[in-house]
Amino acid sequence: MRKGFIRAAIGVLVAIGLYALLGFLLLPGVALRIANQQLAHYSTLPARLERIEFNPFSLELTLWGLHLGAPGADQVAFERLYANLQVDSLWTGALHLAAVTLDKPHTELAFAKDGTLNLAKLFNLPPSEPKPAQPDSKPFPVRIGVITLNEGYLHFKDERPSEPIEFVYDSMNLALKNLSTLPDDNADMTLVADGPTGGRIDWAGQVSLQPIASHGTLKVTDGRLQVWWPYIRDRIPLDLKQGRFSFSTAYQLNLADTTDLKLEQAALTLAPFAVDSAEGKPLLRLERLDVADTTFDLASRRVTLGKVSSDKLEAWAAHEADGQLDWQKLLASPPAKPAEPQPQPPATTAAPPPAAKPDKPDKPWQILLTDVQLRGYQFHLADRQPKAPVALDVGPLNLDLQGFDSLASKPFTVKLDTGVGKQGKLQASGQVGLQPVSAQLKVATQDLDLRVAQAYISPFVRLELRSGMLDSDLAVDLKGTDPLAFSVTGNAQVNQLHTLDTLKSRDFVRWSRLDVQGLDYRQGEGLNIASIALQHPYVRFMINEDQTTNVDDLIIKQPADPAAPPSSSANKGKPMPIRIGGISINEGSANFADFTLTPNFATAIQQLQGKIGTLDNSSPKAAQVDINGRVDRYAPVVIKGNLTPFDPLNSLDIATSFKRVELTTLTPYSGKFAGYRIRKGRLSLDLHYQIRSGKLQAQNNVLVEQLQLGDRVDSPDAVNLPIKLAVALLKDNQGNIAIALPVSGDLNNPQFSVMPIVWQTLRNLLVRAASAPFKLLGGLVHGADSEDLSSVAFAPGSSELDAQAQASLLKLATALKQRPELRLEVEGTSAKGSDGQLLAQQRLEQEYQNTWYKILQRRGDKVPAQASLLQVPDSEKPALLEGIYRARLKQQPPAAWQQLDSDEHEQKLRDAVIGSWSDSTALLRELGQARASAIKNFLVDKGQLADERVFLIDANLVDAQANAKVATNLHLDAD
Repeated sequence: MRKGFIRAAIGVLVAIGLYALLGFLLLPGVALRIANQQLAHYSTLPARLERIEFNPFSLELTLWGLHLGAPGADQVAFERLYANLQVDSLWTGALHLAAVTLDKPHTELAFAKDGTLNLAKLFNLPPSEPKPAQPDSKPFPVRIGVITLNEGYLHFKDERPSEPIEFVYDSMNLALKNLSTLPDDNADMTLVADGPTGGRIDWAGQVSLQPIASHGTLKVTDGRLQVWWPYIRDRIPLDLKQGRFSFSTAYQLNLADTTDLKLEQAALTLAPFAVDSAEGKPLLRLERLDVADTTFDLASRRVTLGKVSSDKLEAWAAHEADGQLDWQKLLASPPAKPAEPQPQPPATTAAPPPAAKPDKPDKPWQILLTDVQLRGYQFHLADRQPKAPVALDVGPLNLDLQGFDSLASKPFTVKLDTGVGKQGKLQASGQVGLQPVSAQLKVATQDLDLRVAQAYISPFVRLELRSGMLDSDLAVDLKGTDPLAFSVTGNAQVNQLHTLDTLKSRDFVRWSRLDVQGLDYRQGEGLNIASIALQHPYVRFMINEDQTTNVDDLIIKQPADPAAPPSSSANKGKPMPIRIGGISINEGSANFADFTLTPNFATAIQQLQGKIGTLDNSSPKAAQVDINGRVDRYAPVVIKGNLTPFDPLNSLDIATSFKRVELTTLTPYSGKFAGYRIRKGRLSLDLHYQIRSGKLQAQNNVLVEQLQLGDRVDSPDAVNLPIKLAVALLKDNQGNIAIALPVSGDLNNPQFSVMPIVWQTLRNLLVRAASAPFKLLGGLVHGADSEDLSSVAFAPGSSELDAQAQASLLKLATALKQRPELRLEVEGTSAKGSDGQLLAQQRLEQEYQNTWYKILQRRGDKVPAQASLLQVPDSEKPALLEGIYRARLKQQPPAAWQQLDSDEHEQKLRDAVIGSWSDSTALLRELGQARASAIKNFLVDKGQLADERVFLIDANLVDAQANAKVATNLHLDAD
């Protein structure tokens, strides 16, 4: 019995020894040899496994040193693979591994230019026989306690894009606990991957293989867009300059039936980011973008962005000449390749197959934006469609947006604050709806530069918009887009408007402020304005030599559009209702010129004040008019009455009064039609026009005071009458001419019945004083017996009264007050010899100011009301002088002057310009008139003489006196 037990024990020990020998030595050696033989047979690259270890007692298997690839260029390799098989696999019906560990795996993953994958070409495997599909087959049951991957290495390279993509993860660590192919088993997983070019990946969660599902958290830190950008650049020609991002989210993925993916608490940071066009033009610069509290639901097709904040984006965009945006071209999809023609089946008489039912449209994506905050954005916009390209900078722009829902009918909130151009500002806030499209916004603007519109008005009018700033405070209410329905209410102002007639380089229309109050525009309903106020308005109106006007010259005729329908009264709709509560004018002025006359006629109206009542094209009620002003400072003008501006032939009642207009300004008209200049005289007009239903009744009263004709003028249009005798006969005993001219007729019929003009004159009691000696008149002032008051001396080039002249004029005023029957005539004079050079120098200084004023306007700088208030820097004058020389002399400076030094060159230019103005009769005549006006102004303002007693007579050119001063002569006349 004992010997049997010993034999059994020895047998067991021998079996265990043989088992150990087989497991520890023979089996690993054989397995290593077979493995290397199979690797050599099937592998396309050098392949080897260094060592296999197996513990037959613990069932632990370890593979050491796998290498696939040339020495030093492994495609797939690892240092150690460890697996621990559990004995219970024999009776549980599932392969049970306690642990699987892979140390330092190395993988080279590369796509060639033709799209082939290197890993797919590692082995030449025989083709497998197809097996019948088994839809209900279940995966082989496997349970693994722990799977560990330590210090893995992954090198990815893709040569398919135009620029190869390459990145490395040199530290990859993975841990999976309780992985199973059994239903509803979940494995805990953690993955940490880091590398010098790919960014860090942290992945933690649970994974299920049946069904395939996972949930957990994913985090990418310091990702680099440059690595992946070639994929984008091959589809969109954008060059990435900077791009780093970080991303984190909690996720849920389930592939049981359909792809169900949910992201929660997702966050994205993009900082910085910069892209250029393929030509190197900057397109986008972003300092930072943060997206937080974001959810994504693939099944529900919904994206919710909880909080979006972004700082300092700078972008460039252009509207090209072909009408497209440059970004639109960049982002456009590449043209699709034409489909290859498919062979057509032979024709048969069989009935066509039934039409397939249309697919049910996909549910639209829903995008929710809870809170968006954009700060410091800057946009550089350009419009290259006009002939002169337009550039506009918008920013810094700040935008807040809350409650956006792409599918909901509830409006979302918007708040915008941005700069526009050099100094403009735009603010908008309110609510915007998408379904239907609607908006209720408060919009405010400040100092918006209207010159940006220049390129768009130039094709239609020859007008330069020199300056103009728009301020507004508006409420915009958009109710729909189909049909368009919106309203705009509020106030608006246009400040510092200045337009220039580019043909004549003269001011056309300008004002310091246009204030529109109570603006109410409703699309399709009409325009209502409570009031319009104009501050310092100005307009220039000229009649050209061919009897056209400067307004006609400004309009650029447009080519006819052959596609446009012919205009007719049938296709003209009802005019839009327009109502303006009132128009007020403050300190207005105007210039009028008539170049059909020789010499040319020009006059100015200043100090225009007044109001125009309600203007309404849908109401027959007339508007009240009450306007007053002055012609040449002293002659008052009054316009009163009422009119219906949109139908003046129906109702008009206007009375106009001009008082004491100096007739010397009308010399061009008298020369043309009467054949004589006007030496002296004043005109008063009382005009009263009434229209009722096209019937005109007009009463015009004309009063001419103290008219005296001057030299004869040859004119083919002059009437063949003894004009001087007629004037003498028309004068009453006060030396006045009174004419009543009633007119009546039917405006619908051009044939008027004009009543005869009744000429009434009693007798000519005009008593002209011979010439009272000024020394005798001076005797009225104590101590002035020997003083001659018949002339006033002026310094060369000046119209300023010196102390001696002012003292003499004060004595003269005192004497005239004692002789109320006397009137004073002032004859302005100037002398070329003493005034010409100084006038030219003054004119040059004015040109410096005018030219500098235009330059400042074009730059968009704020300028004073007049160019004369500017101080031109001396450093700017040499360059300005070059332009003045060319404009004045109509030629380029001589080439020889270019060899001179800067001071001599400037002096040559200055001498030539001054020399051209020294002989100007117009400047000399203007100075003479200014001297006469200075004398009159002093006598009226300081001497307290009534302006009716001081007359200005035509200016005269004389020779300079020995002392270089110029004497302006005074004349006396009596009532």
